[in-house]
Amino acid sequence: MAVTKASPQETQKKAKPKPQAEKAGPPKKQVKIRLKRSLIGRPQKQREVVKGLGLRKIDSEVLRNDCPEIRGMINKIPHLVEVEYLEKK
Repeated sequence: MAVTKASPQETQKKAKPKPQAEKAGPPKKQVKIRLKRSLIGRPQKQREVVKGLGLRKIDSEVLRNDCPEIRGMINKIPHLVEVEYLEKK
């Protein structure tokens, strides 16, 4: 009995992603986060949280969707950041 190999095209046909429908819901809230204090002398965990939020230098700002994960990160470093909650239209 001979063993046949599947061609790459056959394997790609099986792993075809399904298109996702966009959900029409209420307007999403966003959070504007600004780094106000230096990271010098701060624990490594706090530096990683700031990096995870996308902040680099003092007074740098980012917009993030308001979700529990982002709020948890903000709650870990409230002494380093300034937060403003926005309503996305």
